[in-house]
Amino acid sequence: MNVIHTRVDSPLGELTVVATGGALSHVDFSESKNLPAAGDLGRRDDAGLAAARRQLAEYFAGRRTRFELPLAPRGTAFQLRVWQRLRRIPFGETRSYRQIAEELGDAALARAVGAANGRNPLAVVVPCHRVIGADGRLTGYAGGLARKRALLELEGTAGSPERR
Repeated sequence: MNVIHTRVDSPLGELTVVATGGALSHVDFSESKNLPAAGDLGRRDDAGLAAARRQLAEYFAGRRTRFELPLAPRGTAFQLRVWQRLRRIPFGETRSYRQIAEELGDAALARAVGAANGRNPLAVVVPCHRVIGADGRLTGYAGGLARKRALLELEGTAGSPERR
């Protein structure tokens, strides 16, 4: 399978964007331990990932609220369900881990939702940053809580419960 990658500068740090077979498989901050090993990134191809580069730039400039890119995350069936559900959280809104679990049919799965959220391979594009604690506090983000707060502020909410 053809694997390519590019790097995208953002106000929150450099992102590494990886596509497998023409669909995004990873987007994460370049220092993340969740990125594929350097040997698995494929060749660098900025032109081949022009749409992803453009949409990320538009998002960080406040001109894009939804990504329209082919995605190919790899995970368990449950993780894929959680990540799909995250994509339905509207720009500028948040949900709690429990709310996501309830939407998936079982409030008792809140911790499992948190674990799946933490393994999201498509940071920013699949908005795991929009998931907060039930009390409105910012909790867990692989890119760090400062980045999570900045992403929510960019979207017009700092995780305030009234915007959920």
